[in-house]
Amino acid sequence: MTHKRAKPISPALVISSGEYEAAVAAFIRNKGVTRCPTACLVRTQGSVPAEDRVALEQYEADRQRTRRENLAALAQALGVAPPLHAGG
Repeated sequence: MTHKRAKPISPALVISSGEYEAAVAAFIRNKGVTRCPTACLVRTQGSVPAEDRVALEQYEADRQRTRRENLAALAQALGVAPPLHAGG
């Protein structure tokens, strides 16, 4: 019995702190992330600015809308009735 030679695993890439910061900044720029939505989810000693609460509400509304759209598209592709959602 012969064994195929396994492809060697490449070593982990090491990037500098500056490269890391640039990659994070590029990700935030490309994804449109301006605030961490989890900042408003847990009670803290500090207060959360109103604009952050509004941003979280908008984020959640957008997420729910996208989820409903994806479920409806999947239902249509499968030829079944789309799921009903409570509330809005």
